[in-house]
This record gives sequence, structure tokens and C-alpha cells, in this order.
Amino acid sequence: NEALNGGGTLFVNKHPQLKVRVCHGNTLTAAVIVNEIPKDVKEVFLTGSTSKLGRAIALYLCRRRIRVLMLTSSIERFQKIQKEAPADTQNYLVHVTKYQAAQNCKTWIAGKWITPWEQSWAPSGTHFHQFVVPPILASRRDCTYGDLAAMRLPEDVEGLGSCEYKLERGVVHACHAGGAVHQLEGWTHHEIGPIDVDRIDLVWEAALKHGFRPVFQP
Repeated sequence: NEALNGGGTLFVNKHPQLKVRVCHGNTLTAAVIVNEIPKDVKEVFLTGSTSKLGRAIALYLCRRRIRVLMLTSSIERFQKIQKEAPADTQNYLVHVTKYQAAQNCKTWIAGKWITPWEQSWAPSGTHFHQFVVPPILASRRDCTYGDLAAMRLPEDVEGLGSCEYKLERGVVHACHAGGAVHQLEGWTHHEIGPIDVDRIDLVWEAALKHGFRPVFQP
């Protein structure tokens, strides 16, 4: 958690001689979300847009020339993220302050709790992707809702005696899968702090290589 320990940086700074790698796993969480987005989507509405995951998702999608409506009350936080984007893609990041701004957008990514009233601004046929815990309530019968970012474990994994949160057996949160991929790849760096957008595709491909599979198929 960024607010609690800087996404793990506190531990690494306090214990520079750590013999284990600290890995928040959220690079794979971001990868799962962006790979859920259908290839023909041109615009998304993003809540929790200035969080660790929101920032990474916004920067990744704008590079794909997808217009990202970033809901935030802070123009300063929005501008800080916008400046991180390549100059020729910065105009794809759009600052919005109200849910009404997304009333014509059918792809919503929820990184912050959305009430039923707030969901009412989404047009019929909207799909709600999400990385918010607990998951948002599915209050719209004319819309569809994705599960939390998760991955199915490789088929040869054995001995699992429990399930994670609301996930079925053999499925784990993407961040936990990210930790496993980090170890399987033998990476020696710590995955801490802000998500490195340049590593999202790399981590995704590594997960697929080791037999992890996304739960949601667009």
C-alpha cells in the first residue's frame, strides 16, 4: 500500500541487506486490466485514476492512443501523471471531475468504489472492469461486470487447500500471481513503489509463458 509503506519501499530502505525480493505484484494486476480492454475500444472512463494502479493503467492506455477520462478532484495529481506520458500522447489523458462526463462511454474501469447512483450515469451496455476491493455492487441489469483482476494458476499446480477471497479454487489475485512470476523468472530486482509502465507487457508475457491464464476473456 502506497500510503502505508510506499509500495514496499519502506522495507527495502530500512533493510538494505534483505536476502529476499520484495514484490507488490501490481505490475501484473495492471497487465490483467489493460489486456481485458477490447482492441477496438477508443475511450475508457477511469476512477481511482491517480492511484498506483490508476496511474499505470492511464499511462499504458494513452500510449495505445486510447482516450482516458481520468476522474479526480485534483488537477495537480492529474497534471503530474499527464506529464509522465509521451508528449504526443498527453492529449489522450483527459481530466474529468464528474461521473456525468462518462455518460457516453461504455468502458468503465473502477479503481474506486462506485455507488449504484454513480453507476446510473453509465450508458446501457457498459462493461465495468475493476481493481477495487471490495468489488462494486452489480446494480445495473443492462450492464456487465468484470471480476477482480485475477489469474488462473498453471494446470500442474497441486495441493491448494483454500481459496482467495471471492475467487474460485485455482484462481489467485493478479498481484499474488505477480509475486510467483517474479520468483519463477528469477528476477533479482525489488518490485516496489510506482509501477514501471515499461514492464507491464514484459510481466504479462512472462506470466503466460509460465502457464498463468487470465480469468476474464474479453
